[in-house]
Amino acid sequence: NSVDATYTWFIFHVSWEMPCVKPVFSPLSQLAVKQVARYDYEIPRFLLLLVSHLPQIHGRRFCHSQSTLNLGRASMGLPGAGTAANGGGMAELLGRKSRYVRMDDVLPPDPEVEKEEGVGGGVRVRGGARRHVFFCSVFASLNHVLLGYDVGVMSGCIIFIQKDLHIDQVQQEVLVGCLSFISLLGSLAAGRTSDAIGRKRTIGLAAAIFQAGAAVMALAPSFAALMAGRLLAGVGIGFGLMVAPVYISEISPAALRGSLASLPEIFISFGILLGYVSNLAFAGLPDHVNWRVMLAAGILPSISVAYVLTVIPESPRWLVIQGRTGEARAVLLTVTDTEGEAQERLAEIEESARVTSAGKAVWREIMRPSPVIRRMLIAGLGVQFFQQATGIDALVYYSPTIFRDAGIATEGHLLAATVAVGLSKTIFIVIAILLVDHVGRKPLLLISTVGITACLAVLAATLSLLARGALPGGAAVALAIVTVCGFVAFFSVGIGPINMVLSSEIYPLRLRAQAVGLGLAVNRLTSGAVAMSFLSICNAASVAGAFTAFAAVSALSVAFVHWFVPETSGKTLEEIELLFGEAGGSRGVVELGDGEHLVHGRCEPDGRR
Repeated sequence: NSVDATYTWFIFHVSWEMPCVKPVFSPLSQLAVKQVARYDYEIPRFLLLLVSHLPQIHGRRFCHSQSTLNLGRASMGLPGAGTAANGGGMAELLGRKSRYVRMDDVLPPDPEVEKEEGVGGGVRVRGGARRHVFFCSVFASLNHVLLGYDVGVMSGCIIFIQKDLHIDQVQQEVLVGCLSFISLLGSLAAGRTSDAIGRKRTIGLAAAIFQAGAAVMALAPSFAALMAGRLLAGVGIGFGLMVAPVYISEISPAALRGSLASLPEIFISFGILLGYVSNLAFAGLPDHVNWRVMLAAGILPSISVAYVLTVIPESPRWLVIQGRTGEARAVLLTVTDTEGEAQERLAEIEESARVTSAGKAVWREIMRPSPVIRRMLIAGLGVQFFQQATGIDALVYYSPTIFRDAGIATEGHLLAATVAVGLSKTIFIVIAILLVDHVGRKPLLLISTVGITACLAVLAATLSLLARGALPGGAAVALAIVTVCGFVAFFSVGIGPINMVLSSEIYPLRLRAQAVGLGLAVNRLTSGAVAMSFLSICNAASVAGAFTAFAAVSALSVAFVHWFVPETSGKTLEEIELLFGEAGGSRGVVELGDGEHLVHGRCEPDGRR
């Protein structure tokens, strides 16, 4: 929402002040005027603060239309800008001083913390808290770049590894697909490790293990040594996959968890793009060198994690579990708006720590769930399964193979086409983050699964017609590139990021860690099965046949989302339990409003009214 709000504010301002583009942006500005007042400007305010300080490098300050800024002030809860004009900056350049004010007159003062008398005499953090949470979440998600990079770079590396080390098809499948299984084992080990040494140190450990694995792979003289390095890197990736979402959920306020939970998927997409670019950049080197350089380049993103460890605080929940309540309270004061809110979150964490200490009881409830918990598990585990069962990893890992089957012959053109795939995935996942809280989870999931099904069906038909000689080669190449890019676009706008958002929302607090871990296991096992069997399926039924099967599975995912996944956006945990408890609620037909049903009843922990 915050980024969307900043965008609409920008469109309104540009269309108001720049006549040359007004005909283009004017219709958008009308929409922007309606939307701006709907958003909370805590995060956009820090973005505007950042913009206001950048021009100081060039000796000027930005100035903005007073009417526009008054609108922004109203939505931010700030007083009006007044009628007094301030000269300088853009006002001087455009010669309209009376319509401009300085940015520093409009925005809150630079100090991040302002003491205000609130309820209980609390201290309100103006913008600094959310800014701090956002950057901590970004830094914690950096390890996900490693997973994305490994997935993307291996799609090109495998071509040159096959030539250099003379590996067969089975070895290719094992080399590619083992990462998902090993990362699952790493995730399981990371749970106990992060409880023992803390979330922050586990983030650093994940990067260090991956660095060691990448170094072994880059220097591997044989397939056995290459596998040893890949297994080691997979453990590091598994550590990162587990600890980052946990850290984000434990440090974020409830209002931001949905959006921030999507950050890891953004970084995975960015890592895939980096991997594809690395393939293209180093493909011209000799075959015994290029794939080693590609794999070694993966060490560079992990080095940034060393800086992260000096910036982010430890998880307050882990500090409470260790009995360091004072330190936990100090961390919470930096990531919450008021002292009162910090105290409330501290009390919730202490209560949660007491409840979740009974691990056996939690697993017993998951293995023998009530009807409400069963519906939650069906929805959460089902989305995790279908995210991978539609073939995303097969497409990302083996995109050069797919494009070669479509008629692209040269290695350079193959790798360039994969870069287009990476760009499409990265761009559309950013769009998903803008829409996830505005449009809702279920509509995006439906759009995503329907679009994926259509793209897979067209891709399968294209490859089938090409194999029979019924389609010209140029048309087949164009259709293959468009449908593959369309697949990853629809994946990224819905089921890609939303699976973790949904998992972080639907489960009760007492079950969340175990249920999310179970979902991750389903996701990784499905991913590994797809990656390790794709080439064998292609040999048995052709590439077109493989994607026909994926299209059929994707069609099932559309029905699953429609019938079993309810809308959870904007609902509290209590409302979500009621939603899953309603008769037929799991079919997506009954939707709760803004809590009006809570007047009449509340779900007990076992799902009974």
